[in-house]
Amino acid sequence: MDIEQITSIISKNDDKNKLNSKYHTLFKTVVPLQEIPVSKRDGTYKKVPEHTNYRVFIDIFHEHERGLHEMFNELWNAGEHDTLELRINSYGGLVNEGSQFYTLIKNKFNGRTTTVLDSCGYSMGALTFCMGDKRVVTPRSDIMFHDYSGAVWGKGGEIESQFKHQTEHLREFFADVILQHKFLTKKEFKQMLIGKDYWMTTPEMCQRGIATHVLVEGKEIKAKKYLKLLKKKK
Repeated sequence: MDIEQITSIISKNDDKNKLNSKYHTLFKTVVPLQEIPVSKRDGTYKKVPEHTNYRVFIDIFHEHERGLHEMFNELWNAGEHDTLELRINSYGGLVNEGSQFYTLIKNKFNGRTTTVLDSCGYSMGALTFCMGDKRVVTPRSDIMFHDYSGAVWGKGGEIESQFKHQTEHLREFFADVILQHKFLTKKEFKQMLIGKDYWMTTPEMCQRGIATHVLVEGKEIKAKKYLKLLKKKK
């Protein structure tokens, strides 16, 4: 078998393990059976069965075509031990699209979702990062929370009813993601709903519990440990 044939086979296998929409890309990797130490003192181990890790790179939430259908179909068909990793570098976008990821996480990957803030997470990007059970940042990550923006149209009564519905529906969603976990205080959340933007860098995300881990020079450390390291450097 020559080099061209081998390259062709590898390329076909890669295509089977990758799905693209316009703004997001999904990769899947099979993770073999593992034995993870539970207690060094007792010498006990926990078996983690073979499973698939789904890694999705998230850009802006602005899909108007059917590009996400194959990706969500693949994820909804995941097994009970499969895991989801969302790697975020996003300025935000359509709330309804982000809500699809929230529904998927809560109903298919609950307790098995890691979100990674590779760079920025603004607006819907920030909400998506907050959806993870484990939330990893880097020292250069930043995040921004604000209220939704949108528009309604139609006859007078239609505009009024649409506006009321959207406001109640979307703000309830925001509260589920942000307020339920106390990433913002109730006072801050109310301020956000009347126009205040909340910008945060990695130290503040660690202090508030928004970030659970920080990736530093190839090592993943807990947020509290990262804050202690920052204090030592001062």
